[in-house]
Amino acid sequence: MGCFFGCSGNSKKKNRSENPKHNNNLKENFNSNYKNKAEDRTSSTADESAAKQQLELKRDVNVNEETREAVPSSDGRPSSVMEVTVEGDTSNSKARTFTYQELVDATGNFRLDCFVGEGGFGKVYKGRLLDTSEVVAIKQLDRNGVQGIREFVVEVLTLSLADHPNLVKLIGYCAEGDQRLLVYEYMPLGSLETHLHEFDNLIIIVIITNFTDLRPKQKALDWNTRMAIAAGAARGLEYLHDKMKPPVIYRDLKCANILLGEEYNPKLSDFGLAKVGPVGDKTHVSTRVMGTYGYCAPDYAMTGQLTFKSDIYSFGVVLLEIITGRKAIDNTKEGREQNLVAWARPLFKDRRKFSQMADPALHGQYPTRGLYQALAIAAMCVQEQPNMRPLIADVVTALTYLSKQKYDPQMHSSNHRRTPSSSSISSDKNYRISKKPETGDSQSENDSDD
Repeated sequence: MGCFFGCSGNSKKKNRSENPKHNNNLKENFNSNYKNKAEDRTSSTADESAAKQQLELKRDVNVNEETREAVPSSDGRPSSVMEVTVEGDTSNSKARTFTYQELVDATGNFRLDCFVGEGGFGKVYKGRLLDTSEVVAIKQLDRNGVQGIREFVVEVLTLSLADHPNLVKLIGYCAEGDQRLLVYEYMPLGSLETHLHEFDNLIIIVIITNFTDLRPKQKALDWNTRMAIAAGAARGLEYLHDKMKPPVIYRDLKCANILLGEEYNPKLSDFGLAKVGPVGDKTHVSTRVMGTYGYCAPDYAMTGQLTFKSDIYSFGVVLLEIITGRKAIDNTKEGREQNLVAWARPLFKDRRKFSQMADPALHGQYPTRGLYQALAIAAMCVQEQPNMRPLIADVVTALTYLSKQKYDPQMHSSNHRRTPSSSSISSDKNYRISKKPETGDSQSENDSDD
């Protein structure tokens, strides 16, 4: 059991996140950062001007992999799409440009009954494109919001480069005048956050990610569905870390940004805070601390050194939410229970308490052994020392294995309370996560301004 639940390990180098004074000031640092975020972004007038030019040119765009900046293509051909290069291939990834009038028509002039939600970027509407009859989700940038032109450009470029079934598909964008809108595929089941924290088996009106709907007695997600969602989200993150060139750090992984399609297929969304990751012998990118309190890795919050392991911590928090049904930060609770990770850490040490961590909405219908394994993965991901967190490829392997172990409530009803032995876990080759630490995870000189 120690292999999976050792939450600190030995290290010759003191991690700043272990300093109690720093930990006590963590929330203050975040609050201060969020308070200044809008000022930081709106004050970058040069960046906004350049970003406008990039998208208003409406030409082919090549993405320089070193700087991740958009530049007009050399031939200057006019085009109604934005094309990007992934390792020399320009034939597949395209994002359509829309006129503002087209999106007005798609939403009935942004009618109230088309409004489906609001986030840091702005308001989201459900619409139907008149020329293709495709149902889409349309995000409209709030010029006074916490996200701005820079995030708009990053989102367009990231999703234009990406092509994976567990990343939301960007259909196109509008950059006409002062208007900035993004058009996505429609995700009919809304966000994971809504399913975990808002349905609660009641007859309620819910605003899901892409539609306002009356859902009678919405059932809680069952164990099999939860593990499938966790495995799919991990595969999306693996694509960003290991398959994209250059690799991308998501930086805003949370349940609200995991959207669910047909059959609860999960897709990562909202890439406005995404950052090109370190390459070569670099191990981190120094940047302003951004993200969502409760999901942000303590090492990143304290140092501003962003690594791929920062995303792993965030994924561990999401996995804990999936298992427990608790929120990452819940101000309705008291003391340590307000913070999900702080609440979970003492329980990780005693497997007799694992059943206390299962979401009550599951009503005991889960495999005890599967619960143990899922908690082991989460515990590894939220370790304080980043070099002790697993690689995303190992997380994908473990969760894919778990998601294939289908739970049948009728077959397991008499056994679900039995506590597994630690040896039964470690004997599974397909499940085991490597704990080999990576040297220098939080040390390098790859600095950036944002």
